[in-house]
Amino acid sequence: MAPGKKGAVRGKRSNQHVERNYAERLHDLSIQSSEESEESTENSDDEAVPPSFAISMWDLNHCDPKKCSGRKLSRHNLIKNLKLGQRFPGLVLSPVGTQCVSPNDKEIIEKFGLAVIDCSWAKIDETPFGRMKSAHPRLLPFLVAANPINYGKPYQLSCVEALAAAMFITGHRKEASFYLSKFSWGHSFLELNSEVLDIYSSCSDSKSVVEAQNKFLQSVQSEKDTRSMWPSSSDSETDSEEVENQEKS
Repeated sequence: MAPGKKGAVRGKRSNQHVERNYAERLHDLSIQSSEESEESTENSDDEAVPPSFAISMWDLNHCDPKKCSGRKLSRHNLIKNLKLGQRFPGLVLSPVGTQCVSPNDKEIIEKFGLAVIDCSWAKIDETPFGRMKSAHPRLLPFLVAANPINYGKPYQLSCVEALAAAMFITGHRKEASFYLSKFSWGHSFLELNSEVLDIYSSCSDSKSVVEAQNKFLQSVQSEKDTRSMWPSSSDSETDSEEVENQEKS
């Protein structure tokens, strides 16, 4: 999923060249959270509830069906497929947005629903965003992926991660947990981004989310650290194969 690939909010965002120090810091969070994973799994059922609002997506058929989180949600009847040219009345996570999703969007989602555009980062320039219309297009602020394909990469979230992020920021934390619980790696997304998600969800509107994002990035990029980075690409590919096998249904 690509909400914000091109996406600066008024020129203030960048999707590339994020300092390694931030990744290293998140790696620490991952290690710490894994030690508590057993307890978190036991409590996940109590912390997750299905949403009462509509969840939809435009599927551009760019992704491998076996690895696509949006396709898996569709197989489990947890998301409605939209057609090109079909207008969605709710909030849409899209690179054509000019504002970040914020707590101020809670009512829009509750009344009209939440949608995502399932497209490949490699084909972002040829994606017909003009045929996926909404009165409420939104970008996502800085977040790091936990899915096996793009683990540790800023902004390159899967569909379910993007949906969960928007839910969390708008005060629907249990609903976010519900969707992420369908994936073996889903809990890692909230753990890796726990600090910044809490910051975003305490903001009021898009402007304050962007300001909080920039302040957070400045603070983590000023840190100096020499510890190891994310797993190598070969490790990530192995993880991807393992998750693919685990999640076939």
